[in-house]
Order: sequence, then C-alpha cells, then structure tokens
Amino acid sequence: MGTIYGYIRVSTREQNEDRQLIAMEQLSIPKTNIFMDKQSGKDFARPQYKKMLRRLKKDDLLYIKSIDRLGRNYSEILEQWRILTKEKGIDIVVLDMSLLDTRRGKDLMGTFLSDIVLQILSFVAENERHNIRQRQAEGIAAAKARGVRFGRPPKALPENFHQIYQQWKKGDITCTEAAKACGMPISTFRYRAELYRKTKFL
Repeated sequence: MGTIYGYIRVSTREQNEDRQLIAMEQLSIPKTNIFMDKQSGKDFARPQYKKMLRRLKKDDLLYIKSIDRLGRNYSEILEQWRILTKEKGIDIVVLDMSLLDTRRGKDLMGTFLSDIVLQILSFVAENERHNIRQRQAEGIAAAKARGVRFGRPPKALPENFHQIYQQWKKGDITCTEAAKACGMPISTFRYRAELYRKTKFL
C-alpha cells in the first residue's frame, strides 16, 4: 500500500470547498497530502494538480469527491485517468461513484465496466460544461434584448454633437467633417449618430 492523497477543485475563489474537504478528512488523509485548486476544470494546467502529479508514485491511492472535480474536458479526463492509472500505476477512488474504484475488479470485466462508467461520466461532465456556456450565452442575449448593456458605458457626447449631427443630416457637411468637428473617428461618429437617431427619433 502506497501513500494516500486527496484532490479538491472548485471553479472560483468564491466557491466553498468544505464539502470536499470534509470528505477527505473523514478518510484520515493527512492535510499535507490534500491538494486543492481554485480554478476552472476546462484543462489540467493547474498548479496544485501538477504538483500532486509529480509526487504520485506506483501503488499510491488518490481520492476525488466526484469526476467533475477532476475536470470537465471529456478527452482530457480520459487522458489524465490513463496517465494516473497506467503510467503512474496508482489507484483512484471517486467517492460519489462506487464503480469508479480501480482497487476493485482488476480483472478484464472489472476494468471494462470501470472504463465504460468513466467515459459516460466524463461525457456528462463536459456536456454540463457546454450547457452552462450555452445558458450563459442565452442569458446575455436575453438581457441585451431587454436593453441591458454590457461593458464600459460609452463616453458622453460632445456638447456640439446635436448641432453637428443636424448639419450632417441635412447634408451641409460631410461625415468626415462632422466626425472631425466632434473629435471622433468616422466609424465612431456613424455609430453614435445611429444611436442618437434611435434615441431621439430624429
């Protein structure tokens, strides 16, 4: 039996890691052997994960609360699992999924079942990540449709904008002249003029 380790990951610094930490402490894993990253699971370029990977050696045992704590990228989860179990020669236990315990069923059927479960759960983890991105995009689109603005607010219009705009609209001056008079690039003047038209219904 090798050394026991635990890995914890939360997506942001604001998220609470207590649930995962309690699970590790209940397994009597030494605190020095618990590694925690506070960043996205989109890839494995995480400092604590890489530090843990360097320490792991053959016959060590790694505990993870759930497969999505390991990562959320389907292909990368499978690749890391291969590195950990095949190249490093360690065992992995996923606490929330008893079938993902490489200590059991090391025969052909056990390995086959474990691989199938891993692939399904890895796919579910990445699919959920995709759904979150889609929901965020839909939420932003809906907010924009309601008139919510994102990003920095536009600069205030120069005091002479209305006068210049009217002259440009009547054709008394060119767009280039209007933009120069307002101290704006031509593209910015056209954009602000269009917004102004919609706002003032001119």
